[in-house]
Amino acid sequence: MRLATWNINSIRARVGRAVDFAVREDIDVLALQEIKCKPEQFPYAPFEEAGYQVEVHGLNQWNGVAIASREPITDVTTAFEGMPGFAKGHDGPDAPLEARALGATVGGVRVWSLYVPNGRALDDPHLAYKLRWLGALRTATAAEIAANPERPLALVGDFNIIPFDEDNGDPDIVVGRSTHVSPEERAAFFALESAGLSDVVRPLIPTGFTYWDYQRLKFPRDEGVRIDFILGSRPFADAVTGATIHRDERKGEQPSDHVPVVVDLSLDSADEDDDLPMIFA
Repeated sequence: MRLATWNINSIRARVGRAVDFAVREDIDVLALQEIKCKPEQFPYAPFEEAGYQVEVHGLNQWNGVAIASREPITDVTTAFEGMPGFAKGHDGPDAPLEARALGATVGGVRVWSLYVPNGRALDDPHLAYKLRWLGALRTATAAEIAANPERPLALVGDFNIIPFDEDNGDPDIVVGRSTHVSPEERAAFFALESAGLSDVVRPLIPTGFTYWDYQRLKFPRDEGVRIDFILGSRPFADAVTGATIHRDERKGEQPSDHVPVVVDLSLDSADEDDDLPMIFA
């Protein structure tokens, strides 16, 4: 199985690029974030003509997530357990949920396409919301792994966190002044790993960015950041045989500001190791 994640930054504006990439790179499962449309507005036809089934979760012109797959998609859910909501000026557990999570099972693999809240600024209520959201995701993920320890599980998408200083090539993002690099956000990211996940791309591709702002020649200067990840459970990580970050997708006509991240899985090989003891971080 070849699995990709891509913050497409409006699927209606970039459907041609998304489908062309999926076909050209032989992608089996493509998780999309920031699709910016409702399900009835999603351009299904080009995907279906290319042999993909699509599940979509979108509520308005903001956020939104989707999963396109060549194999049947089952067990679809649009929120993880305990996922908090957000609305400006609205505080409390009944805040409306945003379209930021879509879970599905494909070929025996549980995949979550996630668009983690941005945080906006260190003193913005959206940062507190982001941390609550990540905390609930960690709890839900740990429970899901405990309930299905042998099932490969992956959290993929735009995490809006730069875990390490070497993941930051943007001089405008500074620890102590910017979101994405605050100690609290980084701790929330590492807490996901402590729940039983690992970054399956970093061991294979230790350098390289996944996002470059459109402004101030960030891409030509390679002033990017690494904020798009594929985090996998132990059975998922054991099945990974390769990874790529498709930097060239930031080039050309009307690109997204993010690029795809791809992993290859050998699930048959992973099945052969089922009799080995399971060890979670």
